[in-house]
Amino acid sequence: MGVDTFESWLRDLASTLHDNAAYLTELDSAIGDADHGSNMDRGFQAVVAVLDETTFAAPDEMLKKAGMTLVSKVGGASGPLYGTFFLRFGTALTGAEITPASLGEALKAGVGGILQRGKPELGDKTMYDAWAPALAAYDEAVAGGSDVHGALVAAAEAAAKGRDATVPLVARKGRASYLGERSAGHQDPGATSTTLVLESAARTLG
Repeated sequence: MGVDTFESWLRDLASTLHDNAAYLTELDSAIGDADHGSNMDRGFQAVVAVLDETTFAAPDEMLKKAGMTLVSKVGGASGPLYGTFFLRFGTALTGAEITPASLGEALKAGVGGILQRGKPELGDKTMYDAWAPALAAYDEAVAGGSDVHGALVAAAEAAAKGRDATVPLVARKGRASYLGERSAGHQDPGATSTTLVLESAARTLG
């Protein structure tokens, strides 16, 4: 898994987020600022522009640059959160042989950045409700002997279940929390974009 593999992921993810921008914004219009889709699309188009004009020697350099680009280009909470994820994810891969286990540790490091920045807990109706089960499923798959692709497929499937489980929850974080009980009955946009991130990774990595 070299630079080309991770570049394929970032480009596939940018395309996926572009295709789902209106859907993510529709979800966000119900319980947020109605900008999640447009913000994610703008941020990852900026990442693609960086990929088009920059040659990277190693995956960690590319991923860290993607993270910095998201932090600088995306408004709202999603830019800092996803930017921090990719920064920490790339940093954890620096100098490491990329194996199912080391990729899992890098994913945990990325999500650790989200936890440090956003302080979410399970059940808060945030992206963490997709990330937490995804990490657990990834680790379980690797422990069972799965390769990177199989572990990422398991992670993406678990994220989708976590995403769907946000629908009945009452939000306790972010703009959605201002709605109180009225936030119940709506799917969380961040958990939805997290699932798209992992589904894209399952398609392109491993």
